[in-house]
Amino acid sequence: VIEKVAYTPLRKAPRLSLLITAIGISFLLENGAQLLFGSDTKSMDPIVPGNISLGSVTISNAALLTIIVTIIAMAALTVVVQKTKLGKAMRAVSEDMGAAQLMGISLNRTISFTFAIGSALAGIGSVLYLCAYQQASPTMGSMLGLKAFVAAVLGGIGSIPGAMIGGFAIGLLEALVSAVGLSIWKDGVVFAILIVVLLVKPTGILGRPQTEKV
Repeated sequence: VIEKVAYTPLRKAPRLSLLITAIGISFLLENGAQLLFGSDTKSMDPIVPGNISLGSVTISNAALLTIIVTIIAMAALTVVVQKTKLGKAMRAVSEDMGAAQLMGISLNRTISFTFAIGSALAGIGSVLYLCAYQQASPTMGSMLGLKAFVAAVLGGIGSIPGAMIGGFAIGLLEALVSAVGLSIWKDGVVFAILIVVLLVKPTGILGRPQTEKV
């Protein structure tokens, strides 16, 4: 519904318009959820309780589940994008929307499927977050979304393995910052890394520079 109402009318609009619309929709959903459910953080019982000990290392079942599901989801997404007809259409639309349409690719259908896949992955991420932290609030997605963007930039925009590497790198960095007693600074460190990456290697770890003919 959101894709049809908010994004379909902006198919030919500049990308900045889409970005502004996405931010506006996120605020609309957050405030709507606060009106319906309140702004307080809701706690819940552990979804995946227990820990696993591997020698001197202890890892929670929730963390282990997160790693496994993330790898499976990213592998499945890679197969869809690289090996299927829909994936080829997605890449063609991303590369050149006009040329893709001339080749007979349905823009609305392809973009709608892409939006659905992204929404499903966001839902999986939300469930994994709840498994790890057992609490939810209407605004919990704001910082997660920003960090997901940082992970995508760090790994390379358009690279699925790069986004996964960027996500794990951010998680490891936050854990290290917290381990040295600077947990209050962990968000700031993440965005500082974003600035450094944009200055040093704007294409990210696995991103490739693109050239355009003039």
